Amino acid sequence: MEPQDPVPVGTRFYITSGHLGTIKYVGAVDGTPGIWYGVEWDDPNRGKHDGVKDGRRYFTCLVPNAGSFIRPSKSLNFGVTFLTALSTKYVDEAHDISDREKIILGSSNRAIEVEAVGFDKVRSKLRDLQRLREVSLDNEKVAFTDTPGQIRRTCPNVRGLDLSTNLLPSWQVVAGITVEFPCLERLILNKNRFQALDSELPVTAFEHVVELQLNDTLITWAEFREVVCFMSALRVVELGYNRLTSLSAKSTKSVPLIHDLNFDINELSDWMSVASSLSEFVALRRLVLSRNDIRIIPPLSLESSPIRHVQNLALSANRLDNWQDLDRLSQWCPRLESLNMAGNPLTESDELARHSRQYAIAKIPTLLVLDGSAISAKERTDSELFYLSFISQNFSGNDEEICQAHPQWTALCNKHGKPSEVLPRKGDDNKLSNSLINVNVYRCLIRPEKEHRHTAVFRLQVMKALKLPRSVVRDIFEVWLSLEDGFVKLCDDSHDLGWYGIEDGSNIFVTVNSTEQ
Repeated sequence: MEPQDPVPVGTRFYITSGHLGTIKYVGAVDGTPGIWYGVEWDDPNRGKHDGVKDGRRYFTCLVPNAGSFIRPSKSLNFGVTFLTALSTKYVDEAHDISDREKIILGSSNRAIEVEAVGFDKVRSKLRDLQRLREVSLDNEKVAFTDTPGQIRRTCPNVRGLDLSTNLLPSWQVVAGITVEFPCLERLILNKNRFQALDSELPVTAFEHVVELQLNDTLITWAEFREVVCFMSALRVVELGYNRLTSLSAKSTKSVPLIHDLNFDINELSDWMSVASSLSEFVALRRLVLSRNDIRIIPPLSLESSPIRHVQNLALSANRLDNWQDLDRLSQWCPRLESLNMAGNPLTESDELARHSRQYAIAKIPTLLVLDGSAISAKERTDSELFYLSFISQNFSGNDEEICQAHPQWTALCNKHGKPSEVLPRKGDDNKLSNSLINVNVYRCLIRPEKEHRHTAVFRLQVMKALKLPRSVVRDIFEVWLSLEDGFVKLCDDSHDLGWYGIEDGSNIFVTVNSTEQ
C-alpha cells in the first residue's frame, strides 16, 4: 500500500534493504529544491544527524544521530493491512491451476465477476485461521487495520498476538486491530515506534490483555502511563531496551494491578526515584532492574516502602559496590524471597566477594532463592553462623555499634547465640603460635543423643591425637562439637574450623563405633 505524496509526519516505512524508519519531517530543506523527508531510522547506525542541518533544526530524534534526509521515492514501502500480512504468512498461495471457480466481488453490486484459481484451498485455509489461538506477524510490515469486522470474522479466537518489528504508527492503529479479538490475552509489540497517545482508546481494545511487551519501542514512562490505563486486566509488562533514565513522571489516571514489571537493559540510576514512582503499583510482586546503572540503595527514609510487596527482585549487572546496600534492601523489600545480584562489583571485585553468597543470605532473612539457586535450611544456618563469626572476628565495640554496621546482628545472635569474644593476641601477630587454639577432645563409648546441625570436621588431626589408624572409615568414626543446647555432628570437610565458629576451649567428643578399636 503506497499513500499519495506527501505522506504525513509519523508515517512508518521500510526500504528494500530491510531498514525501517519513521517520517519526522516533510518539506523543503534550505539550499535545495523540492520536498524532502526527514526520517529517524530504527537502526541508529544508519543515521547521519539528529535532525539538524546547517545549524537549523528540522526535527528531533529519539536516539542521537539516528536521522537523515531522503527524497520521496517509489522504493519506500509503507506497509500492508493486518489481514494481508496474515494471509501472506498463513494461507498457502500455491493453488492448482485447473481448480477454477467463478466469484462475484461483493462491493461491485454483482457487476464484476472474476475467475479464481484454487479458491477452495484458500477457503479451507481461511477456515483454519478461525481456529488460530496464537498469531505471530513479526516483521511482516503491518501498518494498517482492516474494515471493521473483517479481522474478527477471519480469526476470532486469537489469544496471543505478536506484532513486533512492524510499521504500526500509533496506538489508535493497534487498538483498531486488537478490538477485533475479544479473547486477546497476550500482546507483543516489541521494536515498534509509536506516536504519543493523543486521544482516548476503545474500552474493549485491550479489555482482556494480561501480558504486554514493549521492549525496544523507545516508549517513555509518561507515555506508558497514559496507555496502560486502558488495560484494566494487565498483570505482566516488559519495558526493556527503552533507554529509560527515570520513572519520575506521575499521572492522575489509575493503573491496573500489575504484579510483574521488567526494566531490563535501561539507564535507570536513581533507586529512590524508581521506587517512589512505583508507589501506585500496589500489586507489584516481581521487579526486574537488571543491567541498569544503579550504584547505591539509600536508607529508607519514608514511613513505609513504596515497593514493600515486592517478593522477586533482579538487580544483576548494576554497579552496587557496598554490602550495606543489601542491609538497606531488607528495609525496602521486607518480603523479598528471590534476588539476583550477580555481576555487581560487590559480588566480583570486593575482597570479600568469594563469600558474597553467604553474606547475602545472612543479611536478608526472608530470602529463599539467590541468583537462581534455592537456599536450603542448612545453607541458611551455615551462612548465618559464618556471618556471625566474621563479625565477631573483624569488628569491635558494643552491640549498638555493631548493629549500626550489621543490622542483622541482634536477630542472628538471638537465633544462634552470641559468638564468644575473640581473645586478644600478644606479641608478634605473624607467629604461628598466635594462630593456634586449644580444643578439648574426649573419646566416648556412645554417641551424643541430641543433634542440631552439621558442621566441619578436622578428622585427620583428631585421629592422629587419639592414635587411630587412617583405615578407620567415616561410617564408624564420628566427631561431635559440644554446644550449650546439645551436640553438633561434624561431618562436612569442605570448610575450615573458623567458618563454623570452633573456638579456643571448644569441647570435641569422638565415638568409634567398632569393637576392634
